[in-house]
Amino acid sequence: MFGSTPAEKTAAANTIETELEPNTKKAADGAKENTSAAARTLDGWETASGWKKLTETWDQQVKMLMGRLSAEKTSLHGTSGLFVKNDVRTGDALRALGPKSKLEGL
Repeated sequence: MFGSTPAEKTAAANTIETELEPNTKKAADGAKENTSAAARTLDGWETASGWKKLTETWDQQVKMLMGRLSAEKTSLHGTSGLFVKNDVRTGDALRALGPKSKLEGL
């Protein structure tokens, strides 16, 4: 038996889409805004270049995280559909054996 049902996979994918992705983006944008503001206040100082590098690294990490969330969401939706399709095909194959098969009554 699988550890979750298609409905649970769909619910998890929906949570990623409606909560994790938008909240992560909002938090990341806020942090970037604050970091950029700090870098601007240090303009002309040696540390400003460090803050700029920090902002660039932050952007790359956020992009990777958002890509990962999107991939997980897509996988959950896809897996859920594959399991349902597999169950339907298996049922169809068993029914095709006919009522006089050894599987009758199972």
